[in-house]
Amino acid sequence: MYQQDRRPKVLSVILAGGEGKRLAPLTLDRAKPAVPFGGHYRLIDFPLSNLANGGYRKIVVLTQYKSHSLDVHLSLTWRLSAVLGNYVTSVPAQMRQGPRWFLGSADALFQNLNLVDDEKPDYVFVFGADHIYRIDPVQMLEHHIDSGAGVTVAGIRVPRDQSEQFGVIKRGNASTITAFLEKPEIDQVQGLEDDPDSILASMGNYVFTADTLVELLHENAKAETTGHDVGGDLIPMMVAKGEASVYDFTQNRVPGQIGRPHYWRDVGTIDSYYEAHMDLVGHDPAFDLYNSDWPIYTLGRTLPPAKIDDHGDHGPSDVRRSIISNGAIVAGACVCDSVLSPDVAIAAGAVVESSVLLDGVQIGEGAQVRGVVLDKNVVVPPGVKLGHDLEQDREHYTVSEGGVVVLAKGQTVVV
Repeated sequence: MYQQDRRPKVLSVILAGGEGKRLAPLTLDRAKPAVPFGGHYRLIDFPLSNLANGGYRKIVVLTQYKSHSLDVHLSLTWRLSAVLGNYVTSVPAQMRQGPRWFLGSADALFQNLNLVDDEKPDYVFVFGADHIYRIDPVQMLEHHIDSGAGVTVAGIRVPRDQSEQFGVIKRGNASTITAFLEKPEIDQVQGLEDDPDSILASMGNYVFTADTLVELLHENAKAETTGHDVGGDLIPMMVAKGEASVYDFTQNRVPGQIGRPHYWRDVGTIDSYYEAHMDLVGHDPAFDLYNSDWPIYTLGRTLPPAKIDDHGDHGPSDVRRSIISNGAIVAGACVCDSVLSPDVAIAAGAVVESSVLLDGVQIGEGAQVRGVVLDKNVVVPPGVKLGHDLEQDREHYTVSEGGVVVLAKGQTVVV
C-alpha cells in the first residue's frame, strides 16, 4: 500500500497489439487502434484522453501487428511534458522472454514486466485500445483502493444476447466478483436479478495492485493450460482467489457529462464501428464529442475550414445531422446522417446518406452512397450507386452482417 501523505504512483498500459480481423478491410494495413474514427480522431485517442484528463500521464502502448501508422500517430500527437516526467510511448514486442510474439494480452504484459520494474508503481491501469467512451480513471482507482481487491474490472450492463462478445461478470455482496466467464454462449449465463434480459459485462478496463499483477503474471506464465489472456485467464484466477472487484461504470461522473446516459461501445466489428458513428450525428447524440470539460485529444492538422457551397445546376447543398471535418467540401450536394473526415469532397448532385467517409474520399457528381464506410482516398465515380443494391455490392466489396458496404483504402469502385 501507499503512504497516505502522497498520491499513489500509477503506470498505465494500453493493450494495442490485437490483429483486428473482424474490422477488416479497415485493418488490412493498420492496427485496429489506429483506425480513424469520428472525423479526425483515431480509436486510441479515446483511452489516451481519458487517462490524460484524469492526470495519469505515464502511459505505455503495447503494439504488435501492423503498428506503423499507430506509431506515427503516437509520436506526432501524444508528446507530453518530459519536464514533469510524463510520457506516452509505444512498445513493440521485444521478445524479452524468447523469440516469440505475444501469445495473448496477459503474455504481452508478462513480456514487458521490465516496464513495471522501471517505474515501480503502486497500481497499474490496463486499458483496451479500441473502445469509445469517457471515464474518469481517478474514481475507478479510488474504488479499487477502497475495495482492497487485487484487481478491479470496469463493468457495464449490456443485453444478455450479446454475452458471446464480452467477459460476463457475476457480482456477489458489495463489489466482489464471484464468477467471470469470457465470452460465454447465451445459455451459459443468467440475466441480472433486476433485469433478466441484461448481463454485467467487462469493459476491458482493469486496475491492478502492482505487486499482485507481477505475481499473477508469473503464475500464469508457468501454468500448463492457459490462453495467456487477461480476461480469459488472469481475471478468473483472481476471482478464484477472492481478490476481484467490479467497478460500476454508471457510477462514474465525468465533468461536462452530468445528466447524460453513460456511453461505452466496443468497436471491434464493422457493424459496431458503423453504429458508433451513427451515435455521433443525431440531434441529441448518444455520444457527445463536444464536451470541452473532458476533451478527446488528437493531432491538429493544418487544414482549411470545411466549406459548404452551392452549384448552378443543383442549387444549394443540403447538410443535416452530420459531422463535417476540416478541409471537407460539399458543393451542391445532399449529406445526411453522415461523418465526413478531413479533405472529403462531395460533388454537385451527389447524395450521401448514413455513411462514414474517411480522409480524402471523393464522391463524384450525381453519385449516391447509402450505409457505406469508405476508407481513405476511395473515389466514387460520377453517377455510381453504393449501398442501394447489396447483392450487387457483395460481388465486388465487403458487406457486413448488418448490411454495411465497406471499401478498403484506395479500393477501385467498379463502374
